[in-house]
Amino acid sequence: MDLDALRHGNFSKLGEAVTDWEQMTKKLADLKKDAEGNLKAKADKAKWAGVNAGVSREFIAKTAAEFADAHTQADSIAKILSDTRDELISYRTQLNDAIRRAAEQHLTVVDTGDGGFTVAGNTRPDWASDPSGKTGVTDQKVVDAFCKEIQGILTKATQSDNTAAQALKLIVDQAKYGFSDASYADRDEAAKAVAAAEKLAEMAKKPDAMSLDDIAAFNRTMSEYHDDPLFAEQFAKRLGAKGTLQFWTEMTQTHAGAKGSELETMKDLQKNLSLTLATASFSDSDGMRDWKKDLIAERNTNFRSSGSSNPIGALGSQVISSLMHQGQFDTEFLDDYREKLFKADKAAGNSGTHDLWVKGYDSLDLDFGDDNGRDPLKGLFDGLSHNPEAAEHAFKSEEDLTHMLGTTRYTDRGESLGRALESAVTGVAVGDMSSIAPPHSTTQVAIMANIMHAVAEPGGYADIPHKGLGESFGNMAAAYMPEISQGLAGSKSGSIFLTGSEAPDAFVGDGVRDVVRFLSLTSADPAGRAGIIYGESIYTGGLLDAHLSDPSFFDGTRDQVLGHIGKNAGIIEGIVAHSVADGEVKGFVDGEKDFNEGLKQKGDFAKIWVQIAFSGLEVPEHLGGKIMGSAVGGLGGAVAAAAVDRLMDGQQMDGAKDTGLYVSARDLYAMRDSVSLQTQLSTEDAIARHHVDLPKDGTDGIMRDAVNEGWDASSELLSNVKERT
Repeated sequence: MDLDALRHGNFSKLGEAVTDWEQMTKKLADLKKDAEGNLKAKADKAKWAGVNAGVSREFIAKTAAEFADAHTQADSIAKILSDTRDELISYRTQLNDAIRRAAEQHLTVVDTGDGGFTVAGNTRPDWASDPSGKTGVTDQKVVDAFCKEIQGILTKATQSDNTAAQALKLIVDQAKYGFSDASYADRDEAAKAVAAAEKLAEMAKKPDAMSLDDIAAFNRTMSEYHDDPLFAEQFAKRLGAKGTLQFWTEMTQTHAGAKGSELETMKDLQKNLSLTLATASFSDSDGMRDWKKDLIAERNTNFRSSGSSNPIGALGSQVISSLMHQGQFDTEFLDDYREKLFKADKAAGNSGTHDLWVKGYDSLDLDFGDDNGRDPLKGLFDGLSHNPEAAEHAFKSEEDLTHMLGTTRYTDRGESLGRALESAVTGVAVGDMSSIAPPHSTTQVAIMANIMHAVAEPGGYADIPHKGLGESFGNMAAAYMPEISQGLAGSKSGSIFLTGSEAPDAFVGDGVRDVVRFLSLTSADPAGRAGIIYGESIYTGGLLDAHLSDPSFFDGTRDQVLGHIGKNAGIIEGIVAHSVADGEVKGFVDGEKDFNEGLKQKGDFAKIWVQIAFSGLEVPEHLGGKIMGSAVGGLGGAVAAAAVDRLMDGQQMDGAKDTGLYVSARDLYAMRDSVSLQTQLSTEDAIARHHVDLPKDGTDGIMRDAVNEGWDASSELLSNVKERT
């Protein structure tokens, strides 16, 4: 920055810009509030069908999100401009003060252009005859001191101006269309993020020079900034796509076999690097679009560490996927990468995937954990599990879905695939404990139907629940209790089994067979069985809560609605219990211990379901379109939570005489009594909560008879869909 430009700087125009942006921020805040509370809220409650269900609602949701991003971007710009203006005014004040003090020392400061200046002493003609030979009153040390001070001020002012311009450009470039969600409190915060990225990228270009202490420092910085959009973009761009993959290849080779503190350091590095790249993937700047394109283009490149003598290194796809276990990656990026990887995987056939990705890579270990990173589909599935939209895209094709399910017989990718499928059919990212589950879309229900059919089809994949998928199948069954319940109850049962699903009756009719077989086969896994039990208990508790708080949902007597709910509970849990009693799952169940452990482990997670998986379910539009849990106090309320508590508190399964709920996985009548008791207690909770005047003994009798009726019906349903032992 030129001296005169700062010295005589008029920042009134910049002040006007700050004011304009601050006013814009306030207006956008109102628009954001209106978009979220009015536009999106109404869209969420609306009953969409056909093209509107897949296009219009998504468009409205993204439009509402754009208003939020527009507000964030405007707020960041306003704050950076305001902070920069204040800094430049401060530097102008400091500069003028230095020039004033220099003049008092008989010095003149002159701008020489192009950022240069001089500090010279004032002279008089008669000083030439001075006997001492001096030509001024100030010595060179004073001149040098003022030069240094003024140069320091100009340097800081230049840095302030340049970094502000860089940050503003980077923020705007984050999104090619729309707005960035990058948020910064001031110029300095944005500048520090960019500087940190530049430093780490330079370190990563020389991985062989990084000691464990260097990596620890690298980790600390990346841990602080991995969610920062400017940091993430600058790090990725400066390192480059190929450089990023080479860096991780070098790290895994250099620290192969790490133990103790070294292992923990490398785990942190893998996590932080994954989170950083996930954040970077959302940038749509020219540089990042090239980076993402180049990264995918390197999927078949052989990456070897510089010190390796082995000609076989790691495929680019193996390196990429090993860095996708953490964080949410951009949907478009995941779509592009998944399309290429799925194509290669399918070409190998179900049984050929092991040879495709693992054979010949026996010495490869790209993960500092339980896995080795040889199967790139596992990392991709974890990436999909954190992005429900991308996961839904991945499994819309029934051909792709059935192929991936089939490969679990020959690989160990079952657990990661299960997590991705959960994300696809529920709309909630695995590990997300804050988001409310959205109503199931027509596409999500179709994917769930395809999964159940693939598992239930004779000659299909009846054996895969115990290939690492059982727990996820149980979680998915729990999330789909409304649709499953309507399927088992039959047509026009939506006024009892409430849901906001776009396809609530998708399993009615022909789908019942698949539902029954799927529930039965999922019972092969203790955690899967626990998921079904918790899901049914939560949904039953929520339904009782909703119906007893507002009788208008069902145009009939309370005895009728209670009977239907109780019978449904008996059917669902009866399917599970009879499957166990028939011995179909004996090969996968180690008596009471496994069953008890499955319920215990699922308990804490089930408490989250009460909050997120069911609390967002909506009453159908023709019944008022209310959100259960807020308007009705229903799903996700106290009754469902109490049901979970009872299940957890009853897990004292050390002996046959235990009186807790679900005393034995193999005792058919004990299971039936547990379902009956749980349903009766949930009914009592709902009656007490809403002060409903119903006789206790009579109501208990209704629920007991209904559960028993459903229990008996479950045996018949099983006999109709499979051979019984």
